[in-house]
Amino acid sequence: MNDKQKKPQKLKARLPRGFVDRTAGDIRAVNEMTAKIREVYEHYGFDPLETPLFEYTDALGKFLPDSDRPNEGVFSLQDDDEQWMSLRYDLTAPLARHVAENFNEIQLPYRTYRAGYVFRNEKPGPGRFRQFMQFDADTVGAPGVQADAEMCMMMADTLEALGIKRGDYVIRVNNRKVLDGVLEAIGLGGEDKAGQRLNVLRAIDKLDKFGPEGVALLLGPGRKDESGDFTKGAGLDQAQIDKVLFFVGITDYGESAARLAELVAGTARGGEGVEELNFIGALVTSAGYGPDRIKIDPSVVRGLEYYTGPVYEAELTFDVTNEKGEKVVFGSVGGGGRYDGLVSRFMGQPVPATGFSIGVSRLMTALKNLGKLGASEVIEPVLVTVMDGDVEAMGRYQKMTQELRAAGIRAEMFQGNWKKFGNQLKYADRRGCPVAIIQGGDERAEGVVQIKDLIEGKRLSGEIEDNASWREARVAQETAPEADLVAKVREILAAQAEDRKRAGGDV
Repeated sequence: MNDKQKKPQKLKARLPRGFVDRTAGDIRAVNEMTAKIREVYEHYGFDPLETPLFEYTDALGKFLPDSDRPNEGVFSLQDDDEQWMSLRYDLTAPLARHVAENFNEIQLPYRTYRAGYVFRNEKPGPGRFRQFMQFDADTVGAPGVQADAEMCMMMADTLEALGIKRGDYVIRVNNRKVLDGVLEAIGLGGEDKAGQRLNVLRAIDKLDKFGPEGVALLLGPGRKDESGDFTKGAGLDQAQIDKVLFFVGITDYGESAARLAELVAGTARGGEGVEELNFIGALVTSAGYGPDRIKIDPSVVRGLEYYTGPVYEAELTFDVTNEKGEKVVFGSVGGGGRYDGLVSRFMGQPVPATGFSIGVSRLMTALKNLGKLGASEVIEPVLVTVMDGDVEAMGRYQKMTQELRAAGIRAEMFQGNWKKFGNQLKYADRRGCPVAIIQGGDERAEGVVQIKDLIEGKRLSGEIEDNASWREARVAQETAPEADLVAKVREILAAQAEDRKRAGGDV
């Protein structure tokens, strides 16, 4: 028998399914984008708020994306007091809880914005993740649809602040009351039909993804996807399906308004919804936001059941090339609507609210396609190399590094194996460092440093062919007194910045 201990198995490094790691470039791009969004929201008078990632599951209530049971639609766990908690699936339900819990201290109307991660316990797929970032803005305590109109205008201003020009986006507006009128008109009114209505809403919300034929299946018997998974349908008959598809198929509100009014005739909510749509249209037009920016469009249906009035969606209208090389319209990057019942659940009294959410990751992809993101590139750190490992030398290298940082220059002292100097320069090359600082024993005795322009040095090694070219080129390495270190590094970085600017102008 072999008594030798078995070697422990190496743990396999695995990224959880439906989740992604974020690299420095992505993080900086998101920071750049959210700073611009935040500036618009602040300009409109909104204030920031942060809520925790977890909420008690009953605070989410029946408004879960897929089900009202723990662990379906949301990620849930049971606390040591046996209460269910869930990772938030959006930023709106936590806001409703916060407002209700702090109602006496909050000044209404309460205008707030939040950015953060949300989580969906759903089947992951291409571009569909279980964790993603949203950026929301909401007004709580404003009953008039002028608050909804303002939200639409703020969405338009946000997209333009991000560099998306007019003609490349549109804010599409509908009203849930109109849809309620349509559903009532086809026999789906009343509490006993609430589950069927929710299935209809979810089916309609898939119009962009599956087209009228796919939605017709989801409204009727059900639909099987490419993987063989079957989604049960809402069970409508053909006449009901035709009326719903007419409603969501309206592309010109002006032309179809009369037929739409006829469809919802006899339903109080339907008529009220049409009036509110007309009011929003008049308000945004008066403020200078024409149909090229904000458009009344009955095909907009936000999927969650908690919307009670106007709903709106930000859509990018330019073409992008997908992974198959096909030209496709980019589509929705965010949306929202009025949810007058969400805060009221906690309060036992009416609390009107409206707000929208931007899908940060999706919008970031769009901005990259337009070349509107990452223009303000981050310069990698200046590298202070290490030639000697004694305490005095190390102290001098660290002092140089801190002087550069104190002057606002990104810098690092080499922290690897300093005995192989060539590896330090290889590190600097791979890292993309613009400048290397070198000081050996001879330089230290003279009180000087060698300053190596790594960007220029790399260019010269590939371009210079004779001594005349060398003399005309910028010097790639020079010796300077220690006291002039910061000034010389600044000078080189400024010259590199000028070179990048010229190269950008030549493109």
